[in-house]
This record gives sequence, structure tokens and C-alpha cells, in this order.
Amino acid sequence: MENAVAIDSLSELQVSRFVRDGYLVLKNLANAEFCNVIRDWATLASTDMHAPLEYETDVQYPGAPASFNAVGGKTSRRLLNIYSRDDIIRQWATSQMLAGPLRQLLVADDISLSQCHHNCLMTKFPGYSSATLWHQDNRYWSFDRQDLVSAWLALGSETIRNGGLKVIPGTHRMDIDEGRFDAKKFLRPDLPINQELIEQAIDVELDAGDLLFFHSRLFHAAGRNQSDKVKMSLVFTYHSADNAPIMDTRSARYPSITLQS
Repeated sequence: MENAVAIDSLSELQVSRFVRDGYLVLKNLANAEFCNVIRDWATLASTDMHAPLEYETDVQYPGAPASFNAVGGKTSRRLLNIYSRDDIIRQWATSQMLAGPLRQLLVADDISLSQCHHNCLMTKFPGYSSATLWHQDNRYWSFDRQDLVSAWLALGSETIRNGGLKVIPGTHRMDIDEGRFDAKKFLRPDLPINQELIEQAIDVELDAGDLLFFHSRLFHAAGRNQSDKVKMSLVFTYHSADNAPIMDTRSARYPSITLQS
């Protein structure tokens, strides 16, 4: 793919770090031209409200506008079904740049892209963006196994100031009792045992073109955008072909896309 830096495979050290920590950052995987093209496209789509979109007010996370009619109520949170929108996005999402590492991380020869989860361009606008509390992505996903990997491409700088991701390393290997979650499946911050876990969190700072792989069981969170620029990230989720979505659930709403060998 012309818009990315070619790599054949991950090193044994990189794979072992992912197995241990539940996440892995690959620096400079996409070039500036590619990131700028996607940012320009997303700026137009989110400004003109090209459906389907999710708005900040839809999720009602901390800091989100109270209603669609409130100040900032028409602030987009993410552009949905992004795979189907443009060839350059489809080429990225199914490229060997991602397929090779994903085969190693998922320990599978055949990899599929889910069109039901993530499959979006995340937008975090100044002023009206919300904070996402500590959670695992598997909370609303239904597959035979809770073993999926998301690929998060930063289209610009991502830091704690503009709402970059925070992760708790190793939590993808933990089993957490149901009582430690609230009704929306976020970690309850009032519990001392959860407070101890959250204290182990680290900030994942990314530059434009950096790629973050993270496991679907990894606890992660993000703050509000306190900068004066929109933060954008292109996010897809993958699973091994033999890890099927459960029928009649949200995870089976759209067919997965097979990545070519």
C-alpha cells in the first residue's frame, strides 16, 4: 500500500509485548499524505453531518451536551460504517500492513474485519467532547470467544490534553467480577479495588501515522479534548475467521470482511 510503511511481520519481542500488555504501538505506519487526505475527508463529512453519525449527545458520557438542541448538541462523536464510504479507507482496512501483524496477534491464518464494531472514524471536538470511562470493548460484543483486536490509527497528535487513550496494561488477562461494573459496564471508580487498578493506567501518546493495536478485553478510557483542534482516529476491529459472531446479536448485523492472504 503506497500510503503506509511496508512491514512483513512483527518481531517476537513485539508479539510477546502484546501478549503481556494487551496493546502494541507501531510508529509511523501511515504517512502524512494519507493522514491528511482522511482528515480532510472526515472534516467535510462531520461538518456536513453525512449520515450515519453518532453524536456526543447520543451517548451521554460525562461532558456531552445534554440534548441535540443544546449548545454543541450537533457535535459528532464518530462517523459510522466508515468501511463502506471510500476506496482509500477500504484499502487501508484490508491491507497487508494490518493483515500480517493481525495474523500474529490473533494466532490465525484467516482474519476478518467486523463491520459491526468500531468501523468508524472517531472525532473528538474541542469544547463539546465527552469523556469515556474505563471499559472493555467486549462489554457489548457477542462472539464465540472474547478474542478480538482493534487497530487505531492516529490521524494527528494524540495526548492526554486532547483526549488520547489511556490503558491499563495486562488487564486483558484478568477476570473481573460483575459487581465491579456499573449498569453500563464501566468500572466503578468508587470501589477501592478498582481504584488500585486504575492507578496502574498509562497514557498512550501517538503521533499522526502511529498505529495502536489493542485487545478487546483491555481496559481503556479517554478524557475530553481540552485543546483547540479536533482529534481524529480511524478505528477497525478484527477477529479470526473461526471466531464467529453469535447469531441474532448486534455483532452479526453485518457480514465480516475477509482479509486476503
